[in-house]
Amino acid sequence: MRVVVQKVKKASVSIDNELYSSIKQGYLVLFGAEKGDTINQADWMANKLSVLRCFPDENGKMNLSVKDVQGEMLVVSQFTLCTDIRKGTRPSFDNAMSPKEAKEMYEYFISKLQENNIPIKTGVFGAHMEVNLLNDGPVTFVIQAPEL
Repeated sequence: MRVVVQKVKKASVSIDNELYSSIKQGYLVLFGAEKGDTINQADWMANKLSVLRCFPDENGKMNLSVKDVQGEMLVVSQFTLCTDIRKGTRPSFDNAMSPKEAKEMYEYFISKLQENNIPIKTGVFGAHMEVNLLNDGPVTFVIQAPEL
């Protein structure tokens, strides 16, 4: 399981040129599920993001979580995070979880984030989406769930 987390001042998802969802301050989370990923890894990832401290405190240090700053999360499925591009010039998606299983994992992950009392907005699994963001910092993290 791999996510890209970007601290944002705002972010939104549009589908067919229509605004679908948007957030103000918080995290844009791009979520990719790989073959073999487990519920335990989704739990770990949701817990990690809920307490990740990358917002500045009064001294400018990254000491506050998204919850501490009353931020939101916009979670977007992105199977291309599971690609292998080490060989050739065309991405291989062999590592990506099947769409049915990935959708279930994505929905489970979102439900675990919601349990942490953080406002969550989403994209639409499998849809062609336009994602807009204003990265704050810029601050971007790539997080790979450990084997659990």
